[in-house]
Amino acid sequence: MHKVIRQMTQLSLQTPLLATTTSITSSGSVAKLLAVVPTTTITQTGDCCGVHTSAASGGGSGGLCAKWNKHNYGPRRWLEYNKTVHPPQETEEEPRKAYVCHMRSNIKYSPDKMWYIAAFVRGMSVDEALKQLNFVLKKGATDVKETILEAQQMAVERHNVEYRSNLWIAESFVGKGRVFKGLRRHARGRFGRVEYKHCHYFLRLEEGEPPQHYYAPEPQTPQQQYEHWLQQMRSRKVINSL
Repeated sequence: MHKVIRQMTQLSLQTPLLATTTSITSSGSVAKLLAVVPTTTITQTGDCCGVHTSAASGGGSGGLCAKWNKHNYGPRRWLEYNKTVHPPQETEEEPRKAYVCHMRSNIKYSPDKMWYIAAFVRGMSVDEALKQLNFVLKKGATDVKETILEAQQMAVERHNVEYRSNLWIAESFVGKGRVFKGLRRHARGRFGRVEYKHCHYFLRLEEGEPPQHYYAPEPQTPQQQYEHWLQQMRSRKVINSL
């Protein structure tokens, strides 16, 4: 009987079920049960269930909803760069390139795995990056592609970029998000710890053509490497010699 009472207090009772309680009270056992459980408890549990059963009940996705994680706002400083007001330029100065910063937070993917995809598209044009991501067979490639498309749309609509194809990926990096710890059951009553990792992906698109060599210093040709090695060999000095 106590087990049944505990289950009824935890379950959410709907209004049609409350309307039919008058017909159920004809049986003696159920009448005693409803007499034990107060009506205030039933009305309170009907609004909000004590057991977390649905992922979208708190207005979010999974454990990252505001109901269970109220103080997790995610990184917000990166988007503040879009609100920067630059001083007016002189007539002879080179025109400042337009840029747009965008991000996607709390991606259900490991930041170590997402790093390879973020470094892969870094320094590419937008069209080339979208083309290459179609052939990357990783789950994080879908989130990176969607983030690039969202940033491209923002650049045209909000940041006065004339041509959506005239953009290249100036910055692309990953940040560590929330890590949820759980238990994984094994044989013989043992258990192990499992971590559910999340990551944040940051992106900055800049107007213009991508540079020929994104990483500095520029890679040397074989002839340049040979001349550098030859110069090092000729500049050697034997210690304690004339």
